[in-house]
Amino acid sequence: MRRTHLYRRRLALASALSLALAGPAMAADTDSDAQVWLEHAKDPKALAWVAQQNQRTLQAMPQAQLQDSEQRILEVLNSNQRIPYVGHIGDYYYNFWRDKDHPHGVFRRTSLAEYRKHAPKWDVLLDLDALNRSEGKSWVWKGAQCLRPDYTRCLVSLSPDGGDAVEVREYDLATRRFVEGGFHLPVAKSNVDWIDRDHIFVATTLGKDAQTQSSYPRVVSIWQRGTALEARVPVYAGRPTDMQVSASHDGTPGFERSLISVSHDFYHSQQYLLKADHSLQAIDVPEDASASPFREWLLIQTRSPWTVGGHSWPAGALLAARFDDYMAGKRELTPLFLPDAHHALANAVWTRHHLIVTVLHDVKSELLVLTPRAHGPWASSELAGAPQNSSVELVDTDPEHSDEYWMTVTGFLTPPSLERGVIGSTPPELIKQSPSFFNVDGLAVHQYFATSQDGTQIPYYLVGPRDLKLDGRNPTLEYGYGGFEVSLTPTYNPVMGREWLARGGVYVLANIRGGGEYGPAWHTAALRQNRPKAYQDFAAVAQDLIARKVTSPAYLAAMGGSNGGLLAGNMLVSYPQLYGAIVSQVPLLDMKRFVKLQAGTSWIAEYGNPDVPADWAFMQRFSPYQLAKAGQPYPATLFITTSSDDRVGPGQARAMKAKLDALGYTDMYFFESAGGGHGSGADNTETARFWALNYQFLWQHLK
Repeated sequence: MRRTHLYRRRLALASALSLALAGPAMAADTDSDAQVWLEHAKDPKALAWVAQQNQRTLQAMPQAQLQDSEQRILEVLNSNQRIPYVGHIGDYYYNFWRDKDHPHGVFRRTSLAEYRKHAPKWDVLLDLDALNRSEGKSWVWKGAQCLRPDYTRCLVSLSPDGGDAVEVREYDLATRRFVEGGFHLPVAKSNVDWIDRDHIFVATTLGKDAQTQSSYPRVVSIWQRGTALEARVPVYAGRPTDMQVSASHDGTPGFERSLISVSHDFYHSQQYLLKADHSLQAIDVPEDASASPFREWLLIQTRSPWTVGGHSWPAGALLAARFDDYMAGKRELTPLFLPDAHHALANAVWTRHHLIVTVLHDVKSELLVLTPRAHGPWASSELAGAPQNSSVELVDTDPEHSDEYWMTVTGFLTPPSLERGVIGSTPPELIKQSPSFFNVDGLAVHQYFATSQDGTQIPYYLVGPRDLKLDGRNPTLEYGYGGFEVSLTPTYNPVMGREWLARGGVYVLANIRGGGEYGPAWHTAALRQNRPKAYQDFAAVAQDLIARKVTSPAYLAAMGGSNGGLLAGNMLVSYPQLYGAIVSQVPLLDMKRFVKLQAGTSWIAEYGNPDVPADWAFMQRFSPYQLAKAGQPYPATLFITTSSDDRVGPGQARAMKAKLDALGYTDMYFFESAGGGHGSGADNTETARFWALNYQFLWQHLK
């Protein structure tokens, strides 16, 4: 659940093209496997192998077509007609922007009146390209956290290569300079938050015993201005087996509170209220539930059934309590949302007096405004929704001062629009509209349901010509993720539109189990020993497309990134007869080794622990590296990753390609970008090359 009153100050505006989550960096051990040496991301021998593989992949593609594709993608990424999404902080609206003239980007702000204009005047606060020239670096923006109430000091996070490890520096917006002698953390995996002008929370992997086995921070400390980092005062130390710890401070007058968050794994955590004497009081909710305080309220979202206070609540429920009463032991909970077979909670965002709840109804967005009452149920009304087969996302609110909200409306064929409203006074008003980057004339969107192996109905979207010929000869790209409770919803993707739809392709988005499209139960249905159900779902969608003669195996491709890269790998080794080409992006592929590597424990809750024999008994059924064998009808496959990925790491993609080479396959390809971390590029040029390779590979290898 998004805690807007804290997130709003963490202005880290991510690229819409960046890939999904997985876990942190991997490091090699002394395994006897022949490919282990490739896990050393920056080892010269491994990089020489990468260079050879990159050259082979590039040489196999028509260079003129590849360059044309890159140029078309760059036109999108560098377009000044894109919507400059903003975050409302104090008196200004802030934005981070990249284009042709600012490849690394500028941090800037403007007023509401100016932002309404077609060409706003921006006040540039920090120019990363100028900074890089002056320091001889290639810093990549990772966000800024600004100190209330005047918002003149910010903690700026900069990555040296686009990875998750960042350097944190204090920046003065008034002088446009980094603060001499101010707060400064060298490059590490760190999270920080302001307490007041002279104190910040720090959780960092710097120092002895500072990180968990998952390579995230283990200790939360308070750091006072003017003292050495080593003099910071620890207030909580997690266990080495925890995934990570962090701290946040809410400075809302009358509701000031500091919270310690301890993530045991992706789905189990504990929050504590940190008192003035540094003692802790647990927020007593189930470890698999999320708890989010705001002013006098506590929101609780369940992930499994919960009986408390004489009531039983289902998984996926959203409940409210008065914070002080709850902490005092009362368990009077008000249900704000209860799921059913077709409705699931997607998000809950506060304004000053209201809560805006986003619900997915068979993967379509519906928005409700909930308003607390002195007694009894909260008032409920509809907020302006979205057209059919579209998505609505609340991108910003102003919970400190007003009931302002900003939302974006988008769909597969609908360029995003940005609307602003104020609950109770101003209806949604169109502020910005993205242009159409590809021709949608003659295209249509349909939602269908495929029947999976166990009878479960799996929704999927199909985007293609309105007069689609059902002759089995349509080049079709099936995309999925299926993990970590991540929901895939209809979204305008101008790169995919230009490079696939506009060139005659059909696009399919498969809402397979493992995601969050139908709440926690949809996710847990494909956890651990049930992980193959996600792959059965994806295969069922492919089979449905083939049965309806939308396409046929020679014309059908599969694509996925991160956990979706594992999905693509399983399609390769377990369902090769369904596909003519496969793209596996920044993937996890070797389920036997991942827990031996530095980040492995982060993913045990999702996949299992291969060092436990009972777990490996089921995990080996979905480990592409172990399942790969010679003499199979594997389709042409591209493994694409980045050297700077410190979340999943490039090693597994490298090792999988090397193993397939050793097994005698000649239609396997590999490409590794330098920057971008667990994404698609450190700048727009690198991102354009990444995506051009993806689509050119598919066009080249499908019929």
